[in-house]
Amino acid sequence: MNRLRLGMVGGGEGAFIGAVHRMAAALDGDWDVVAGAFSTDGGRNARTGELLGLEPQRVYPSLDALVAHEQALPAEQRIDALAVVTPNHLHAPMAIAALDAGFHVFCEKPMAMSVVEAEAIAAAAKASDCRFALAFTYSGYPMIEEARARVARGDFGAIRLVQVEYLQGWLSLPIDTDGNKQAEWRTDPARAGLGGCLGDIGTHAFQLAEHVSGLSAHSVSADLTTHVEGRRLDDDVSALLRFEGGARGTLKASQVAAGEENGLRLRIHGECGGLDWAQMEPNTLTLRWLDRPAEIVRTGGPGLHDGVAALTRTPAGHPEGYIEAFANLYRAFAAAIRGDGDRWYPGVTDGLRTMRFIEAVIANAGSDQKWTLVTPGENE
Repeated sequence: MNRLRLGMVGGGEGAFIGAVHRMAAALDGDWDVVAGAFSTDGGRNARTGELLGLEPQRVYPSLDALVAHEQALPAEQRIDALAVVTPNHLHAPMAIAALDAGFHVFCEKPMAMSVVEAEAIAAAAKASDCRFALAFTYSGYPMIEEARARVARGDFGAIRLVQVEYLQGWLSLPIDTDGNKQAEWRTDPARAGLGGCLGDIGTHAFQLAEHVSGLSAHSVSADLTTHVEGRRLDDDVSALLRFEGGARGTLKASQVAAGEENGLRLRIHGECGGLDWAQMEPNTLTLRWLDRPAEIVRTGGPGLHDGVAALTRTPAGHPEGYIEAFANLYRAFAAAIRGDGDRWYPGVTDGLRTMRFIEAVIANAGSDQKWTLVTPGENE
């Protein structure tokens, strides 16, 4: 198996998500980070490259320099894909530049700043015939695949209820004005986009709800709130969802739920039963039934869908978590690039759906309209 070569833009010294991408990419031996433009700060950029053991000439001062030099290298040396781990406002220009240059792209979420930008990325990916992946990390957990498979084969009957919540408390105080860089850009409309909490974690919740339920939300009724005085973007989101087929849903996302850590939870109920999964206990899936006792299903345990084993690395009882879930996406991305099977990973479709969700929530919350279509023109 040939190891693929990964470049990275953003994710320099001290950046949380860049390090996570590198750990996930390395876990299964599919990827080597060989190049990057990690920071606009020259010293930080150089130190990151040195820490990663990169050749100095492949630590670039900008994306333009990276693309130009990598394109000029022999095919067996140049990068195969670029990881974009910058603030949101750079996702579209950087992803499009890489795709236009013939490089596959693994991008942080949300996909872009707007639906228009997301559509431009989708067009660039199609024109280049390159792969585009998005870091909807939680969809890489084995128990999420188990949940999706059970819904798809009809274990719970026709789906009626989809409930998802994502609660954090880290923005309960105005740390975005006190020098916290992670908080600062996430609450800046010029860098984060139209949504704050909505774009940062609301998109994770929405993508997970659609992915596991197998249903598309066609309309939304929403409320956006900014609890911390002076903050420029929302820090709290509540939404009612109407799904195809008649299912109803609720979505709650907040970054001012004081005391919460990373409380992502998904519950789906059909005619005869339902499921319950929580990210902070990711190796457990609870199944509840109308006519029999509840069941506990565990990662690595008996009775799992065949596809789940491919997402699991250790025997039952050895916890697998966030990095392993992220690595499952990088492994599927590598398989797609090699043409090795048809493993699922979040990509253009998920990106466009979540961007349309963001814009529908903002439009609805800012109007007196009761319901707003997630995809205008559909279901009218």
